[in-house]
Amino acid sequence: MLQILTITFPFFALVLCGFVAARRGMLPMAAIPGLNGFVLFFALPCMLYRFGASTPIAQLLDLRVALTYLACALIMVGFVVAVTRHGRIGWNDAAFGALVGAFPNTGFMGVPLLVALLGPKAAGPAIVTILVDMVITTSLCIALSRLDNHGGTGGSAGVAARNALKGVATNPMPWSILLGAVVSALQLDFPKPVVQTVGLLADSASPVALFTIGAVLARSQMMAQSGEAHPVHWMEVVPVAAIKLFLHPLLVLLVGAGAIQMGVPMDRFALTVLVLLAALPSASNVSLLAERFGADNGRIARIILVSTAAAFFTFAGAVALMT
Repeated sequence: MLQILTITFPFFALVLCGFVAARRGMLPMAAIPGLNGFVLFFALPCMLYRFGASTPIAQLLDLRVALTYLACALIMVGFVVAVTRHGRIGWNDAAFGALVGAFPNTGFMGVPLLVALLGPKAAGPAIVTILVDMVITTSLCIALSRLDNHGGTGGSAGVAARNALKGVATNPMPWSILLGAVVSALQLDFPKPVVQTVGLLADSASPVALFTIGAVLARSQMMAQSGEAHPVHWMEVVPVAAIKLFLHPLLVLLVGAGAIQMGVPMDRFALTVLVLLAALPSASNVSLLAERFGADNGRIARIILVSTAAAFFTFAGAVALMT
């Protein structure tokens, strides 16, 4: 366990550094969107491209991994919506609660952390899950969130899902993964200065992204505490965070192990990666989506904060059990 914490501690410490910097005013609130922009449009796409380009194309197109992870994501969304949609929590808040319960922080935290723990081979399954979560899980939850205002009709939900897919099309991460897959399949070589530039940006992705996660969490918490949002009871936060950290990885393990027992030729190493990805804390970008679509961002931010803080211990436990 101590050896695992030695690897995971720096990742969570960088999140804490960003949180403290934003809370104490060392990082101005106005600078956080700039950090987000650098990570989203420059550093993280280069990191994902580099992993995609160096990963065998068969791993990037592993349908068994994608379907296993997708099945668990759909179950998680349905379960969280079913157990949380009551009282003041309608479709909008329940849908984004489901997204924060089913969408791990794979891009900003999971890929570099699992590569550090398990080696470069872990990047392939992780990249597959990023595509599933960005294209399908996110679009489904956004569509569900629109059922509140339209009496449960499907038309507006369909429009919302299409808009979500348009958002995916403008997100550079899927395109960087696709470009990396093409380079991997065709074995292309780019000029050395281009490779070095991409490498410098890719190397900056992990520390800046982790620092930015902390800053975003601090900003969301401060905005929720500013008086603009109503108080959030702990019962609206802790159960979803617990579902994310405990139920999600257990579900992936059971579904994946069951598939293997039934004869599905899925690599056990890939299953280990999927379980550990599911054990990650909630994705920090869900808070931005919740704010954009008018959900209770204070609740979502607290779920992300609780899951991130608790994951320092729970994720290390999951690694110890799975490796």
